[in-house]
Amino acid sequence: MADEQGLVRRWATTALVVLTALNFVNYIDRSVLFAVQPLVQHEFPGSDAKFGLLTTAFFICYMVTAPFVGRLADRYPRRLIMCAGALLWSAATLLTAVTHNFTELMIRHTLVGIGEATFVTIAPSFLADLHPEQRRGRVLSVFYLAIPVGTALGYLLGGELGQRFGWRMPFLVGAVPGVILGLVLLLVPEPKRGGQDRLAVTVERGTFLGLFRNPAFWTATLGMAMMTFAVGGMQVWMPTFLSRMRNVPLNTANLRFGLMTLVAGITATMLGGWLGDRMEARKRGGHCLISAIGMSLALPAVLLAVFHTGWWMYPAIFLGEFFLLLNTAPLNAAILNSVSAPIRSTAFAVNIFTIHLLGDAFSPSLMGYISDRSNMQMAFVAASVAIAISAGVLYMGIRYAPQLPPGDSA
Repeated sequence: MADEQGLVRRWATTALVVLTALNFVNYIDRSVLFAVQPLVQHEFPGSDAKFGLLTTAFFICYMVTAPFVGRLADRYPRRLIMCAGALLWSAATLLTAVTHNFTELMIRHTLVGIGEATFVTIAPSFLADLHPEQRRGRVLSVFYLAIPVGTALGYLLGGELGQRFGWRMPFLVGAVPGVILGLVLLLVPEPKRGGQDRLAVTVERGTFLGLFRNPAFWTATLGMAMMTFAVGGMQVWMPTFLSRMRNVPLNTANLRFGLMTLVAGITATMLGGWLGDRMEARKRGGHCLISAIGMSLALPAVLLAVFHTGWWMYPAIFLGEFFLLLNTAPLNAAILNSVSAPIRSTAFAVNIFTIHLLGDAFSPSLMGYISDRSNMQMAFVAASVAIAISAGVLYMGIRYAPQLPPGDSA
């Protein structure tokens, strides 16, 4: 037992650093396409709806792969599966060099989705086995810094290299770190499953069939799905919105949106994890409460951002992103704590399948469809409706959250 605890203490921080770095690469790869999308459309002409299908195809493969990976990860060494996934998505990213039509681009994008699913499905449960329930919000706030920082770097990298060297170059530059970090991950030992859990294993929390009768899991998952719908749509279409509707040069739009995503994301993600853990220590369902408040505040900010043409537009975009991303760490902590170690990777796989099926697998295509038939301003109304639904579901979820046992929350 002492040896196991020593192993946890020695490797907990190292594992968090390596997995967070790999997650950065993951999100850089995703957002590069959004930054260079007008350049790709110029080479491969097509409607907004057609190019929205690229993201839809990525997430369909991503979410279909996740359940199979989750079941494997609950049975076999997780670090080996994550390493294989990192090598697969990095290799697929390198295929961009030989992409010369829309069909090949679609194939490349689907392969990346399969590779990334093997990492994102498993990493949270791996980290949960290194940190107790009371600190998981803060741990996940570090891990999920990759969403805003990696996304912002993707916009900045894509906007700069795409304009200078063509849209393929940023993909090629972004592929190399994934290979290196995937191999480094092999050095991290596998932690004991459930070694940090204090909540009791029950039928609802610890079995696959019980998962479907677990209201704490489902309210957090459905609230996250609607948040994902809104965030996914904004990430895909906001640079294009600024360029097309507000006449901002594309490289300037990418720079401004990328910097706002970077600053809002870092502050909101770290603050959300801290607030979630603090509130959870004082009130049952604290993670869900912080997330519900964040979604409630995001709604007016997003509406103001797309319907106001004056100087308030940029502060509103910033606040909309801030309050959306405030929920990342507490919502994922709520998912982790709603289930026990025997099915945690499987539960995350079900979560991933659900949030992308109802969220960003179709929001880019739907918003592109609305834009083709109306305008991009009206397309963002769909994202606003999803934000409102998310807030309502998360307020309901507070009552179902498990009561965490007393423990060290330092």
